[in-house]
Amino acid sequence: MRLVLSAGERSGDHIGARLARALKEIHPDIQLAGLAGPQMITAGVEPWHELDELNVMGLFEVVSHLPRLIRLRRQFRTRIVDWKADAFIGIDAPDFNLGLARQVRRRGITAMHYVSPSVWAWRSHRIRKISRSLDLLLTLFPFEPELYRPHGLDARFVGHPLADELQTVTDRGDARAELDIEADQTLIALLPGSRNGEIDRHAELLASTALRLRQRLPDAALVMLLAAPEQHHKLRARAGTTLDQADVKVISGMTRTGLAAADLALAASGTVTLETFLLGCPQVVYYRLPGATYWLARSLKLVKSRHVSLPNILCEQELVPERLQHQASADRLAGDCLDWLGQPERVHNYRQTANLWLHRLAIDSARSAAKAITEKLGRG
Repeated sequence: MRLVLSAGERSGDHIGARLARALKEIHPDIQLAGLAGPQMITAGVEPWHELDELNVMGLFEVVSHLPRLIRLRRQFRTRIVDWKADAFIGIDAPDFNLGLARQVRRRGITAMHYVSPSVWAWRSHRIRKISRSLDLLLTLFPFEPELYRPHGLDARFVGHPLADELQTVTDRGDARAELDIEADQTLIALLPGSRNGEIDRHAELLASTALRLRQRLPDAALVMLLAAPEQHHKLRARAGTTLDQADVKVISGMTRTGLAAADLALAASGTVTLETFLLGCPQVVYYRLPGATYWLARSLKLVKSRHVSLPNILCEQELVPERLQHQASADRLAGDCLDWLGQPERVHNYRQTANLWLHRLAIDSARSAAKAITEKLGRG
């Protein structure tokens, strides 16, 4: 059996590597090739193209690389067809992978996609086109298959890889020891987002919020969790003085440890809100978009969901506060944080709900996805 896997970014490489290993457990003689990152290559995927060839960010950078990206996709498509692959499996990166899936499906190759685009949150009109492009869609959340079934697409919930990983997360006491935080000290984690643009927009806001929290909680530990060490300079340039005044400790590359140790997180909207939730850490979610982007999204009514954070979307209620754009002020965010810390019963109920969702999503996603793929091909 020959399968082509196509990851478009680092997170997809991680998911693709887990999938590759699960497929090899079911079919040891399977042949796997495609667009792969280092983790997928280590897991046994032959790299026809490597992840860095696709990894460009930002509108102008994409435009300047467009001829090369079009050429890459054409070469990739030709090789998939010539290899007579049994199936093409795009892993996230929908802008690249769904178009490719459509093209190879027209040439008689079974087309699959792993990770549904966020059609429940914005641009829901994509559902019909996605359904016409695929034979199988593997989703991370249990509510997603129902969105596609009216359009005739075989969509299956396979669990979330993040939930699988978090079942064996570091103990709270061990996490605090690793961060050198006292066992009984209140710890608030501040998360500006993983992208440089998010740090540009959020650094001063978080620093000002931290200053207000320090005034109310003089003995608390305030920790800024950065995705990468190279972001320290940008953060310091944006908010260094205020961070020093608020006595904020800056740590990089230890987000999961920081969240496992924290009593509360102030988190930029994104996947980290799901990680925070599944770890049972109460949170306040905030986000500031560039002004023009926010205006465009509102004007065109691109956003359909009532909520933006994954905990609220999953629970279909405002489990955690969401503060967007002008609502994301230092006074408002500090007040939301203090509200959490003063309501132990609310924290208890939140953690119970989080634990239920952890077990609902942690169903060995890689093996579930591998079984769904081989069953669809009649080789399960």
